Amino acid sequence: MAGVINVSQFPFLRTISRTSIPVTRASSSSSETPPSSGATTAATRGEEQSAAPSFAAQAGFKTPEPKRFAIRPDKGLDVAGAALAIFFRLDTGVFLNGYSVSFVSKDEIPADQYALELAGYKVKETSKLGPRPEQPIMIYEFESCPFCRKVREIVAVLDLVVLFYPCPRNGPNFRPKAIELGGKQQFPYMVDPNTGVAMYESDAIIKYLVDKYGDGRVPLMLSLGLLTVSTLPLHLPLSLMQGQSYRPSKLPPKPLELWAYEGSPFCKLVREVLVELELPHIYRSCGRGSPKR
Repeated sequence: MAGVINVSQFPFLRTISRTSIPVTRASSSSSETPPSSGATTAATRGEEQSAAPSFAAQAGFKTPEPKRFAIRPDKGLDVAGAALAIFFRLDTGVFLNGYSVSFVSKDEIPADQYALELAGYKVKETSKLGPRPEQPIMIYEFESCPFCRKVREIVAVLDLVVLFYPCPRNGPNFRPKAIELGGKQQFPYMVDPNTGVAMYESDAIIKYLVDKYGDGRVPLMLSLGLLTVSTLPLHLPLSLMQGQSYRPSKLPPKPLELWAYEGSPFCKLVREVLVELELPHIYRSCGRGSPKR
């Protein structure tokens, strides 16, 4: 359940200097600026089996000893607050599109391939993925914004790779850059370098992503209008609105890389810190049914 962070080779400093990106604005009767804050080249459909990325440990890195799952006593309230979203959102952001599960013999799944074991069987999890974007989609957002969470949930459902530019309140880097690119202090703001499309409005972004990289269908919990929005912030009081305001930090020369998924409370705690420190990160979503697991 832990996210994995590594250093990516993606040249993000060159990417954020782009200023000539067309903006597509979806019409909406309400603003998605929270009160507290100011084409595709891959055509592979169906189940996808992507090649495992290569890793290189830092000098002096020691592999930690495996331990039984436990929550650190001083983090109990934080995990409880982050976990509330699973119930309010009915697991949206946990399972991929077309998720299915079956029990197979241990011999059917290689020992070096991810699979849960239960009662002498292995759990085979599959999903149905649409076309894969060649380059990571760029999204400017911050953790405590409910509209941003909607977009992060569809990222998990579609198993996309996204370059997140955190925009916490008073952040000196990416919040001003997002305003420069799009002309508004409004989040989330998406830029798809694969198509040249850029847009505001969470519903418009969700519709664009499912049409371009999914099967065109918006998940139920992301298509209920006011009901969708009303369930998004219910977990925030216990999480004490973490992931909202900037904390002074040192900007890395390249984005970090995080394997995680929106429905995990443990991944959420990591994301909160990444956003507060305004650390850009390539987010390799790996919910249930993802071949990236």
